[in-house]
Amino acid sequence: MRALAIAATGMNAQQTNVEVIANNIANINTTGFKRSRAEFTDLLYQTERVAGAPNRGGQEAVPEGAHIGLGTRTAAVRNLHMQGSLTSTGNKLDLALNGRGWFQVASTNGENLYTRAGSFNKNATGQIVTADGYVVQPAMTIPPDATDVVVNETGQVYARVGATSTLQLIGQLTVANFTNDAGLDPLGGNLYRETTASGAPVLGVPGDPGFGTVQQGYLENSNVDPVKEITELISAQRAYEMNSKVIQAADDMFSTVTKGLR
Repeated sequence: MRALAIAATGMNAQQTNVEVIANNIANINTTGFKRSRAEFTDLLYQTERVAGAPNRGGQEAVPEGAHIGLGTRTAAVRNLHMQGSLTSTGNKLDLALNGRGWFQVASTNGENLYTRAGSFNKNATGQIVTADGYVVQPAMTIPPDATDVVVNETGQVYARVGATSTLQLIGQLTVANFTNDAGLDPLGGNLYRETTASGAPVLGVPGDPGFGTVQQGYLENSNVDPVKEITELISAQRAYEMNSKVIQAADDMFSTVTKGLR
């Protein structure tokens, strides 16, 4: 009886589904987090009768076949890169992207990584860095005697030095777009890495066609919808229970057969 193995694949699939939902809910307050969705595909089919085969008399083709599905498996866990809402923080180095694009940061080994979490700060030398100390690219340094920092929508960074009222341009932020954002490799720490599936980054200036704008003093919230996640959690739980009922029913059928043989 194949029902036991088929239902087991269903329970494994729903367990994965619940784990993905749990991760979404756990990151409901993570800046720039993008929710994920588990996607499934059916397994190979066992063919009992092929559609179009000659009938018993060999004169006509049978209109329908008999194919028994063998269950399901996880095909992908897709990151859904939809815009999250923006929250005002009042911090001059909190930057949010309103629209498409990724901030670029340099890892400790010089590799370019990408993030939507713009909760930046200054390091000991005045460079703009992430919460983990990765330098935002292109690298720029805020003067030690700067009294104010202004970032406009196009990513130009200005500093007001000393008591002067004149703003000094210290750098230009660039953002990266990808052909397939879902193909980026999530590394944790709000960071993503370019992959073959994502394609090479296309760099541009915020506000250019196809690129989002920079909002100073704002952070992008997680795009997790708690109501949707709870609804999907209940649905996954019910699906898991139904698969367990199939296993119980198959076990009862085995028990009936066993008793009949005694």
